[in-house]
Amino acid sequence: MSRVVVFDRFGGPEVLHLLDERPADPSPGEVRVRMQAAAVNPIDAMARSGASPAPVPLPHARLGVEGTGVVDVVGDGVTDTHGGDPVIVTAIPDAVAGGSYADHVVVPAADLIPRPPQLSVPEAAATWVGFSTAYGALVEVGGMRPGDHVLVTGATGGVGRAAIDVANRLGAVPIALTRRAARAAELTAAGAAAVVAADRDDVVEEVRRLTEGRGADLVLDLVRGPGQADLVRATRTGGTVVAAGFLDPRPTPEPSRSDVTVVGYRGFDHLADPAVVGRMAAFFADGVRLGTLRPALDRTFPLEDVVEAHRRFDSGANAGRKIVLTM
Repeated sequence: MSRVVVFDRFGGPEVLHLLDERPADPSPGEVRVRMQAAAVNPIDAMARSGASPAPVPLPHARLGVEGTGVVDVVGDGVTDTHGGDPVIVTAIPDAVAGGSYADHVVVPAADLIPRPPQLSVPEAAATWVGFSTAYGALVEVGGMRPGDHVLVTGATGGVGRAAIDVANRLGAVPIALTRRAARAAELTAAGAAAVVAADRDDVVEEVRRLTEGRGADLVLDLVRGPGQADLVRATRTGGTVVAAGFLDPRPTPEPSRSDVTVVGYRGFDHLADPAVVGRMAAFFADGVRLGTLRPALDRTFPLEDVVEAHRRFDSGANAGRKIVLTM
């Protein structure tokens, strides 16, 4: 049997519970992975609480959009993946049906990449979503170039930290935006070239000061909501704002400038493109090998303590660092 975390109603962490199920067999082109760890992400908490931007059918909904494990069973027609291979799951677009909070998951073989040996199991479980979102939004959509001044909102979170790493890796200049000045030293240590704090600075004026009056070349908006108006104002003429998150549930205003491009980013749209995933995986493996891409980890909980893991996430005690469930 295989343990699976499910919830039958929306609410707090207490709605999560474990069930025993018979693990599914892979169909042709699929692989069953014996999971070793999965990370807790904001989208998990949103789905559980009923705040997800995507529909979550109840009952028996599952959670988990990333994780790592070892190949258990290989379906017919799969030739480049073998039993015992350590892998990272790159895409679980329908987490409510096959989420990674489980002892086993069945996914297309194309949705797996080799696990870099330099990463521990918890690190491997907590890296891909943040990195792929940051890379996809900044490089594939935003066209980030060396020397670009890149404003990163939600910078203390997993995607924000990954965006700082990706920007530095490509020679751009990451400017971190945080709500609290108390987090500035932490973000500087994480690689930010400068930090703008909403409780200390006028965001628009400070970004323009840091960019010699021009404004940011590229903005990664992981928050949306009313605050996006200031991000548009802080962007240079001809610059781009890539909206890739939903941390603020309030309505986002229409862009106030026609000379700034505002574009949305949906990670799963890009993860469905093998060419994009190939570029991501190559960049990812090289960054891990060189030690420039690493997740910031908080605490590890066994799967049976998923309620406590979500309580910690909801409390904010992890301070943007990744919480990991181990199987």
